[in-house]
Amino acid sequence: MSHENTKAAEKSQTETTHFGFRTVNAAAKQGLVRNVFDTVARKYDLMNDVMSGGLHRLWKDEMIRVLRPQPGMKLLDVAGGTGDIAFRFLNATDRLPVQKKVAEETEATIRSSSVIVCDINENMLSVGRDRGLDRGFMDNIHWVCGDAEALPLPDNTVDAYTIAFGIRNVTHIDKALREARRVLRPGGRFLCLEFSHVDLPLLEKIYDFYSFQMIPRFGQWVAGDRDSYQYLVESIRRFPSQERFRDMIEDAGFHRVSYRNMTGGVVALHSGWRL
Repeated sequence: MSHENTKAAEKSQTETTHFGFRTVNAAAKQGLVRNVFDTVARKYDLMNDVMSGGLHRLWKDEMIRVLRPQPGMKLLDVAGGTGDIAFRFLNATDRLPVQKKVAEETEATIRSSSVIVCDINENMLSVGRDRGLDRGFMDNIHWVCGDAEALPLPDNTVDAYTIAFGIRNVTHIDKALREARRVLRPGGRFLCLEFSHVDLPLLEKIYDFYSFQMIPRFGQWVAGDRDSYQYLVESIRRFPSQERFRDMIEDAGFHRVSYRNMTGGVVALHSGWRL
């Protein structure tokens, strides 16, 4: 083993990160997160409704509206195993007028929109595949098991990259952001929807009580799993502020970076462009 590889291996054994409010070895976090989502996969969407009062559906709808899907667009949705964003994206393109390419007098051809759903958790992908079959999405979604920090795609592959409520579970967020830029084509857009920092004092107090006192209890009652939902709440509090995350997106090489708070900062929609 080379000196550089030895140093990298030693660093991976000593580097620490957070798992909720716990400090853990960075190399262990991915497995811990995988175990959480193995446990909650089948109840994940139900618990999202319980946890957000159904608001997660409106937040995701707004993400797709901002993305402005077009016929022929190729989307990469990361950490989207249950298919929520993918289905919304394809439904949105189905409602648009079909754009045709005409070459001289030949018949028009239609380039279909498509989605690559990349998730590190096979159980979540299994849920998404089943839901896709139920909704008739057979050919336009490709389900890929992969790591946001090392995407299994070539450079300049997709027109848009989305990640909804997933990036806070990534061990090295900076690596995931650089990977997002790598796979986007020039002119491509990055959109991230994530729980964030509430900017209204009264709402913050109510939100803290609801998060720490009620959501773990709902996790126990609905999914039979208090600990996983305790982690999900803690992971939200450990996520960088809106301004700090905006800076991280810029540091990854994106341009025209911005964010917009929704529901008083409970969530924020971050946007950036690969130019």
